[in-house]
Amino acid sequence: MVDNLGDVGVCWRLSADLAARGQRVRLWIDQPEPLRWMAPGALEGRVPGVQVISWTTPMAHEAMASWTPGEVWVEAFGCDPAPECALRLADQMAHGAPAPVWINLEYLSAEPYVERSHRLPSPVMSGPLKGLTKWFFYPGFTTATGGLLREPDLARRQVNFDAAAWLREQSLLACAPRHVSLFCYEPPALAEMLRAAGEDAQTSDWLVTPGRSAQAVAALPAPGPACRLHTMQPLPQREFDHLLWACDLNFVRGEDSLVRALWAGQPFVWQIYPQHDNAHHAKLDAFLDWLDAPASLRRFHHQWNGIASAESGAWPGWAVVDGWRDCVQEARARLLAQPDLSQQLIGFVTEKR
Repeated sequence: MVDNLGDVGVCWRLSADLAARGQRVRLWIDQPEPLRWMAPGALEGRVPGVQVISWTTPMAHEAMASWTPGEVWVEAFGCDPAPECALRLADQMAHGAPAPVWINLEYLSAEPYVERSHRLPSPVMSGPLKGLTKWFFYPGFTTATGGLLREPDLARRQVNFDAAAWLREQSLLACAPRHVSLFCYEPPALAEMLRAAGEDAQTSDWLVTPGRSAQAVAALPAPGPACRLHTMQPLPQREFDHLLWACDLNFVRGEDSLVRALWAGQPFVWQIYPQHDNAHHAKLDAFLDWLDAPASLRRFHHQWNGIASAESGAWPGWAVVDGWRDCVQEARARLLAQPDLSQQLIGFVTEKR
C-alpha cells in the first residue's frame, strides 16, 4: 500500500531482482501508476517474471475465485494482505494446501532493535489464518541484518558507466565543473543552501528531480550564478542510478534512494522521512553513527533535517563535501562484503520450507 515513492521503489526493485534470479513474483499494489515511468513495461507485463496486480478494496470476487496463493508471502512495510487473500488461503489450506513462508519485510534502519528483531517469529493470533507464523525480516547495514537490495551486476555497470556521455544525453551541454542531484521533500535549510551555493567560487549544475523537489525550489528566489538549476524529467530506476553516479554530491530522501546513494559511492546527504513525534531524529543519528560520519557531515544532516537551525553558511563548500567521499567509500566497501537482501531472502525461505 503506497504512501510514498520510496515504497513502490523498494517493492519494484525487490520484485525485479527476485525475478532476475529465477523467481516468479506477483506484486500487489494499490497505486501502480508510478511504475509507468519508474519501470516502463511493468504494468503491461513486459518484465519477465513479474506480474503487477492492482490491489483494490474490496478485491474483485472473480479474481479471488481463481487465485492460487503463492508459496511465499512478503508484506512490505508491515502491510497486511487483503482480507480476501487470507480467506482464500484458509480455504485452500482446509483442502490440504501447504502454508506459505510468510515474511514481514520491515523498514530500513540502523537502530539496535533491528539486529535483535531480525528473523524473529510473529505468530498470527486471530483471523482465518490464526496459528500461522510470520517472520520479521529487516533490511540493514550489518551482517546481523537482512542486508540491502543490490543487483548482481551493479559493480560491473558502474565500472562501465560514462558520466560525461550520460550528462550529454540529458542535454546538459554547457556543463559546470560540478554536479549535484537534488531529491528532497521541503528541507528547512534549502533556501539558505541554494543562496550560499549561488555565491560559491565554483560553479555547479543542480539537477532537480520533479515533484516535491522541483516545487520546493520553484517557491524560492533564484540563486546566484554559481548555482545553475535544471529540472529533470521523471527517470526510470536505472536512469536514477545513473543520475547519482554522474553527480559529485547527491541529496536523497526516504529509503530507496538512500541505498542507491550508498552504492553510488559519492558524497550524499539524506533527508529522512519525517515523523510527527520526531522519532526520525534517533533513526538518523543511528545511521550517521554506522556511517562513521565526520562532524561536518553530521552537522549538515542535522541542518538539512531540521534538527539544528539552518544557520548562515549551511552550504559547506566543495572542499568540505569532497572530504566526505572517503567516509562513503569505506561504508560502501563494508556493504559490498555482505550478502544482499534478495540473496538472504531466498536463503531464508529455503531454510523455512
